[in-house]
Amino acid sequence: MDERTDKRREAASRRLTTIFSADVKGYSKLMAADEEGTLATLKEYRDAMARLIAAHDGRVINTWGDGLIAEFASVVNAVRAAIDVQNELGQRNGKRGEANRMHFRIGLNLGDVIVDGDDIYGDGVNIAARLEAEAPPGGILISNTVYDQVRNKLSVGFEFLGNLEVKNIAEAVPSYAVRIGVGSDDAGMAGQRVGRRAPRAKRPTAVARRERSTSARRSRVERMAALLALVGIGLVAINIATWGGTFWAVWPLIVFAMITGVAWARRQDRFDRVIAALSVVGLGVLAINLTVWHGEFWAIWPLIGMSVAAGVRLILRHTR
Repeated sequence: MDERTDKRREAASRRLTTIFSADVKGYSKLMAADEEGTLATLKEYRDAMARLIAAHDGRVINTWGDGLIAEFASVVNAVRAAIDVQNELGQRNGKRGEANRMHFRIGLNLGDVIVDGDDIYGDGVNIAARLEAEAPPGGILISNTVYDQVRNKLSVGFEFLGNLEVKNIAEAVPSYAVRIGVGSDDAGMAGQRVGRRAPRAKRPTAVARRERSTSARRSRVERMAALLALVGIGLVAINIATWGGTFWAVWPLIVFAMITGVAWARRQDRFDRVIAALSVVGLGVLAINLTVWHGEFWAIWPLIGMSVAAGVRLILRHTR
C-alpha cells in the first residue's frame, strides 16, 4: 500500500445520509435499437433528474452508463425528489412512442457511509443499489430505515414487499414500494402507477419469492394459534365440567399464549424479532406472577433482566 492510499484513507470520514440510486430498465435493449436517440433521451432525463434532486437539496454524486447516485441530508426530501422524478419522467414518456420510452428504477436507503472526497462508499450505498435493481420500471423501492422516517410525514402509500437479501450483508433488508399516482395520462406509463408492483407474471422473481415465503410463515402462525385456541377451549370446558374449586386450565392457557406470541415474534417483520420475543416472554412471566400472587412481585427480576437484554440489542443494532 503506497503513501497516497494511506493519506486517502486517513482523509476518509463517515456520515449518515440518504442514498438515491437510479438506473434505466432495459438500457442495453434501447441502445441496440437506437444508440444516438437513446443517449439523447438519457441526457435529457438525467438533466431533469439532476434539476429535481437539486431542488430538494440533494447532490448528484456520480453518473455512469445509465446509472446515477445522489445523496440527501433529509430523508423526506429524498423521497419527495424520487416521487417528483418519476412523475416528471412519466409525463415525458407519455409524449413518446412505446419504443422510445425510458423508464428509470429508483432505490432509496438511509445508511452510514464512508466519505472520500466527493464520493461515498459502503453498505448503505450497496443496499440502495440493490433496492433500485428490484424496483419495477417507473417505481421506487425504499428500505425500512427510510420507511421508518417518512411513513407519517408524506401523503403517499407504502406496500411492504418482504425482506431483501443483499450480498455481503448478514441481515436481510425489509423493503417497501412507494405507491403514488403519476399525474400523466394513462399512456404515459403504460397504465402503471409509480411504485406499484408490476403484474405478477412480470415481477422480479426474488420479490415474488419473498412475498410467498412471508405469506406462508404468517399462515403457519395463524393455523397454530387457531389449533392452540381450540385445545385451550377444550381444557377450559373439561376444567369446568370437573370443577373441584381450582381453575387449573389457566396454566396451559398461559403456556399456549406464550408459544403463540413467540412464534408470531419470530415471523413478523415490523419489529425487531428478539425484542418482540422478549416482550412476549415478559408478559407471560408477569401473568404467572399475578396468577399465583402471594404478596410478592418476584417477576420484577426477570423483567429487569429482559429489559437490559432488549436495551443491549437496540444499542448493538444502532452501532453496527
